[in-house]
This record gives sequence, C-alpha cells and structure tokens, in this order.
Amino acid sequence: MNRTARLYWLVEELRAAAPRALTVAVLAARCEVSTRTVQRDLQVLMDTGVPVRTTTGRGGGWSIDPAMTLPPIRFTADEAAALTVALAAAGATTPYSGAARTAAQKIAASMTGAAAAAARDLAARIVTLPSSDDSAVRGAVERALSAHTVLRLSYIDAAGRRSARVVEPAGLLTADGRWYLIAWCRTRQAGRGFRLDRITAAVPGAERARPRDLATLLRGSAAADTVRPTALGPLLPTP
Repeated sequence: MNRTARLYWLVEELRAAAPRALTVAVLAARCEVSTRTVQRDLQVLMDTGVPVRTTTGRGGGWSIDPAMTLPPIRFTADEAAALTVALAAAGATTPYSGAARTAAQKIAASMTGAAAAAARDLAARIVTLPSSDDSAVRGAVERALSAHTVLRLSYIDAAGRRSARVVEPAGLLTADGRWYLIAWCRTRQAGRGFRLDRITAAVPGAERARPRDLATLLRGSAAADTVRPTALGPLLPTP
C-alpha cells in the first residue's frame, strides 16, 4: 500500500471508530506496517489540516472528528485528471497556492481505484519551469482579500514606474496565465488592476475596506468583458 492509499485508509479507519480512539499499535497491525510509519502518516494528516487528534492515558490514542472530514469521493478517471491539471496550474505565484497544496493532499487521500491511478499517472507526466515567488507579497494579498482590509502596495507598472498605493481589494482577475488584484485605489481615486508579479511589497492594515463591486471597478477598462469561470459555478450563491 503506497502512502496516498495509506493516508486514505487511516482516515477511514479513524472515521469508522469515531468517537473512540485507536492506538498506533492497533493501526500498524491492521495496515501491516511499522508503528513509526503510522506515526509519520498521522502527523502528515495533522499537518495538512485533517482533524485528527491524540489523547494520552488509559483509553487514549488517535481519533478524528467525522463531521470535519471528507467522505470517500467517487471521482471518474477524467475528473481526477482534470483536478490534477488544475492543481498543477496552481503554481507558486498563484493566489492561495499554499492552501491548494494542502487541499490536494486531502483530495488525494480520499481517492481510490481508477481515479487515484489516473491522477498519479498524469501527475508523473507534468512538469513546470521554476518561477520567482514572493510569498510575503502573495500572503499579504491573500490576507487582505480574505479579511476585507485595506492594503498598502509598492508597485512597478508596465513602463517601469514605481509608486506607493493604498488600495481597497475587491477581487482577483486571471488572464493569459497572469493574476491581477482588482481594487479601488485611494491614491488614484479610481478602480485599478495590479499585476501580482509587479507588486514588490504589500502590507495589509487593520482598517476595514469598503465593499466594492468588482464589475463596477472593471467597467470601462480592457477587462470590462470578464466572465465568471464556469468551473466555479457550483461555488457561487444561487441568484
């Protein structure tokens, strides 16, 4: 049993026993691996956000909150391949790429059979060229978007001009492999798009940003004809 399959198996064993705890020794015997291997795998699950926990003392061991875990997901081989490609595209400069990696581990742990085999086969045949990654800038943009707070930027435009901006983030735009922060720029008193790889520094503040309509900020710009990605349809609220 490879690690991906074993992680899935561990989650399902803990789900089946919940709320009762299972010891590492019991899990190792059932999986026919060493206790050290099981201990490492349980730590991987914990590090990726799976709600496993350990208790000490009589009756202690490892347990999981079944309400907070993924049930078995029956992906087709094509669906698994599509997810593999989408996750591969979430490179180092993509917003929320760190969260995408932990999500990928959880999804991989939930896949079995032909879907898991298709995902592993395709993943082994995808490569990428390294790109520069300013994780501090990306992290600051992510926090400001999630918390709806004002953001202070240092920015270099297409002509190489540097400027300092105070912006109210409204959303993200992706086009031709590039990502842009769409925001109300207090410095220019207008809606603006800031290419993420041209932001040299970003500091989120504590001040709440005013709610801004993304379509309104894009109106009259080269990106006025943007549409919602169809793949995000199931995540959007019903009108």
